Amino acid sequence: MKLDPAELAAWLRLTESVSPDAARRLLAMAGSPQAVFELPAAALGQALTPRQRQAFNQPPEHLPGLISQATEWLAEPGHDLLLLGDADYPAALLATADPPLLLWLKGRRELLATPALAIVGSRNPTAQGEDNARAFARALARAGYTIVSGLALGVDAAAHDGALDVGGATIAVVGTGLDQVYPRRNEKLAARLLAGAGLIVSEYSLGTPVMQANFPRRNRIIAGLSQGCLVVEAAVQSGSLITARQAVEAGREVFAIPGSIHSPQARGCHALIRQGAKLVESAEDVLEELPPLGVRHPPPTPAPDPSPTPAPHAQQALLDAMGFDPVNLDALMARCGWPAAALSAALLELELDGRVARLPGQLFQQRQAG
Repeated sequence: MKLDPAELAAWLRLTESVSPDAARRLLAMAGSPQAVFELPAAALGQALTPRQRQAFNQPPEHLPGLISQATEWLAEPGHDLLLLGDADYPAALLATADPPLLLWLKGRRELLATPALAIVGSRNPTAQGEDNARAFARALARAGYTIVSGLALGVDAAAHDGALDVGGATIAVVGTGLDQVYPRRNEKLAARLLAGAGLIVSEYSLGTPVMQANFPRRNRIIAGLSQGCLVVEAAVQSGSLITARQAVEAGREVFAIPGSIHSPQARGCHALIRQGAKLVESAEDVLEELPPLGVRHPPPTPAPDPSPTPAPHAQQALLDAMGFDPVNLDALMARCGWPAAALSAALLELELDGRVARLPGQLFQQRQAG
């Protein structure tokens, strides 16, 4: 996908200047990143705090270098940038509480449209845990699922390996810029992934170094891209349980493999099972909880080309269908007859406009005025 240089520069300036929440508010007001920088001062005052306005009005010093680096990087084969609002932006990720504004991609972009399952777990698994991750990934990849994980050591690496072993597809969501591989020990795995049916994804700009805070945030993307999340081994305090919690909040299925009561690496899975995760002993236990792929992924419904911003009467019709009680996406689709992608986009517009609230459990509720 070739981006207009001015559009690329505007996206990078916006995302490097303010927080994702502030950027979404500005986009909702202006409609495009270029138009954001033409907003009058009064509009900026409504959307940003004084500190945010100061950052917004002063382009970051590193911006020219980032634009040049991004332009060169995107010219390479297999390198791409997915924008919030692109037609192929994954509907499931768009419907989460914090969809990324940008996703840097290296590999097969089309994998974002495939049915996927996350496999996560300890960076220091037992030998049995590593074997389990690889075996489940092989079986689930053979069943037609793209395996999503985080390219970390241990369970993540075994999950990616297992999918590739059987010629399956796999997506790695990372917490650094895509101009580097972390951890360095997984450079060969990353190369194998890209040489096969793989995709590496990051919301972080090129040059973003290893920062501990970025890894918990990337976990929401792993959960959001997937129909379910399998936790293989995990300590009670671990990033894997963060991913599982985010999967629950996004309305996804959560699965956990039990282990020895004496193993610290099993305690996180046991805690998840006590909280309602499905105990699984085989890939079949996972698959039986999910509708057949043909049922869960029907062909997209053709829809007329909508305007970038839903017409006011269309938004009001959606609000009327919503009522004032919490409602999920499936119920709204049934009431409105809208395709999932169009409905998700309209809900995002209403959310950014402050007229709809996104609740835990993949529910939406109309905000009452006043």
